[in-house]
Amino acid sequence: MHSVSIKDLSVSFGSVNVLKDLNIEVADGEFLVLLGPSGCGKSTLLNCIAGLLDISEGQIFIKGKNVTWEEPKDRGIGMVFQSYALYPQMTVEKNLSFGLRVAGLPKAQIQQRIANAADILQLEPLLQRKPAALSGGQRQRVAIGRALVRDVDVFLFDEPLSNLDAKLRSELRVEIKRLHHKLANTMIYVTHDQIEALTLADRIAVMKGGLIQQLDEPLTIYNKPRNLFVASFIGSPAMNFLRGKITGANQDKAFTAADLTVSLATYDAQEPLTNERDVIFGFRPEHITINDKPGPAGLSCEATVDLDEPMGADSLVWLTVAGKPISVRVDSSRRYLPGEKVHLNFNPAMASLFDATTENRV
Repeated sequence: MHSVSIKDLSVSFGSVNVLKDLNIEVADGEFLVLLGPSGCGKSTLLNCIAGLLDISEGQIFIKGKNVTWEEPKDRGIGMVFQSYALYPQMTVEKNLSFGLRVAGLPKAQIQQRIANAADILQLEPLLQRKPAALSGGQRQRVAIGRALVRDVDVFLFDEPLSNLDAKLRSELRVEIKRLHHKLANTMIYVTHDQIEALTLADRIAVMKGGLIQQLDEPLTIYNKPRNLFVASFIGSPAMNFLRGKITGANQDKAFTAADLTVSLATYDAQEPLTNERDVIFGFRPEHITINDKPGPAGLSCEATVDLDEPMGADSLVWLTVAGKPISVRVDSSRRYLPGEKVHLNFNPAMASLFDATTENRV
């Protein structure tokens, strides 16, 4: 049995279609991340699962039960919002227990659930404080704890880290991952931050315009994006793209753009590569190497350094290839000077080819 099943889900606001015939099966204990730019429909989808929005068409099942028209409190979900939404006049302990007290649970059971959540989230020293005396990260942990005490099967997170600074986001990201390992509950997490998605998810659903562009494991999405949008959205720094054509005969196919020719002998094509087809050649900055000497024919070209951008453990070197700027990730121990001539070595096995018209992976 799947933990959450979404079947032919559509949501419209007037004449605007926000979600269009979505189908997703979330396995029991899976961490699914809904990823995409603002306005892609990811939060709308999460709110539909939570019961906070009415759907136009389709059905939603949680643990095999049709909850399409159930109230949020009857769906067996716990939700963590972008804003902490804590009661400022209550202590942490009372914030955690409020929903349980309203539901009429026995006092002993409430205390046990609070103790368990406080232990998991390291909130014991904070139980008697009020939200004003907490840091942003501590407040968000309390918000997570408030969902945790409900003892439900499915947790929904709506961009819970977006209001925090970079250091706190990194720390809480690790805590959420540990929490999932401890509980093994199903978690559906909305974010526009690709780093959160890649580090947290068992699977990522990349969304655009109310449609799922690709639903797959993080490494598959990173290394074999299904289309140009997924390739450009995932990765920091972004994937490099060059427009050109496929040339050559039989097993000697190559990508050609201006004065650049790269052999495609090791490229894992999903369909036959036809001559003169207009394509977009995509390659990530870490899948190119810089050498002082030329590499093998068909896998190497000369380039001029435009800029060396130190980033700590590594550096980003910007160069011009086939008239376009590209970036290469290198070890920071070697510095490159503007105007310096170098040789680039390509790895076609790690590249991505997209049809220039459909923008789908070739």
